[in-house]
Amino acid sequence: MTNGEWLMVVAIVALVAVAAFFAMAETALTRVNKVKALTLEEEGRKGAPRLARLAQHPERFLNLVLLLVLSCHLAASALITILAERHFGGAGVVIATVIEVAVIFVFAEAIPKTYAVQHSERAALLAAPAVSVVTGLPPLRLLARGLIGLANFILPGKGLKQGPFISEEELLALTDVAADEEVIEREERTLIRSILEFGDTVVREVMVPRPDMLSVEGRDRVSDVIELTISAGKSRIPVYDQGIDDIVGVAFAKDLLRAEREGNGDAEVRTIAREAHFVPETKRVNELMREMQKHKFHIALVVDEYGGTAGLVTLEDLIEELVGEIVDEDDVEESPWERLADGDMRVTAKMPVDELNELIDTELPEDGDWDTVGGLVFGKLGHVPTEGETVDVDGVRLTAEKVQGRRINRVRVSKLPPKVHEPEE
Repeated sequence: MTNGEWLMVVAIVALVAVAAFFAMAETALTRVNKVKALTLEEEGRKGAPRLARLAQHPERFLNLVLLLVLSCHLAASALITILAERHFGGAGVVIATVIEVAVIFVFAEAIPKTYAVQHSERAALLAAPAVSVVTGLPPLRLLARGLIGLANFILPGKGLKQGPFISEEELLALTDVAADEEVIEREERTLIRSILEFGDTVVREVMVPRPDMLSVEGRDRVSDVIELTISAGKSRIPVYDQGIDDIVGVAFAKDLLRAEREGNGDAEVRTIAREAHFVPETKRVNELMREMQKHKFHIALVVDEYGGTAGLVTLEDLIEELVGEIVDEDDVEESPWERLADGDMRVTAKMPVDELNELIDTELPEDGDWDTVGGLVFGKLGHVPTEGETVDVDGVRLTAEKVQGRRINRVRVSKLPPKVHEPEE
């Protein structure tokens, strides 16, 4: 071999080594997320500050690293082909292809990427300084941007302008894996799920419905309303004029007590009622919470599309959507469901359909004009059920166990055996 050929061999080894390094960097840096990088920085690990900066914007280095890996592969392949053709003639192309596949796959892909998977933190800390330097070189940065711009021109629309993202479903799956591997607690996983679902929840799903509202007439005496407030354990009560659809304000317990102390116990409660806040039943709960924080109110009246009172919602109702039920000394705790001896379940009619689906692993419809199990029974029957009346929905039998007036209180849930299809003759 001539001196020039030996230089080509050295160049091939160097190119394979560089490709292996950046292949390891690509795998390691994409496996270490922003939170982990910041944790390593707080621990004072060497290279962690640069790793944290890279993790903040992975789209800034990922394309450039991929370009360098590909360039090294192509250059090494070209040099191997030239050497093989010189020594083996026409058969050298075949020999070079076999050598390239073996060398590049084993030494420039499999080994470095396997190491990066098994030692993600160590590999990321090792690669971060070099990747930071390379991504800071203007010629390489401009070249990568130019190629991406060409791809965006060929593929119009979002193209490659958007960086990596993660969907809500993927994030939920990650929390499940983290909980199974005891990286996070089960309670933390539940809280993460609640936060993600919080943005999709509307006021109608969390409000106290109209039949359960406690309200008083505007001409009621302050002293009488105080007695009602104490017995019910409420701090705020809606005040109406002509009827429940004509809410004129909200009476605060502290205002009632102050009026009584000042000798105005016989005054009409409407005289001390504060302004009521009204929200549509389709309003997102996260928007309502921000509104409550901004304007400093804890209770809102929910109205339907016709302007009638549909219910009320409090700040506590919204917080319970995130952290679960909050039971104080005045609440009567009632289990929303219980499992019966025969395997059936008895649930409150107010239970959301999606919660029942999770509870019994079914797919009862959630996209109708209902949010609750009781609403589902009404919707499928088309009339007010009598006690004991049943309806079968998607392999589940729902029985109205307790009905008061026109309202369902309790529903018995039974899974039906799968249907056996007899073969046609």
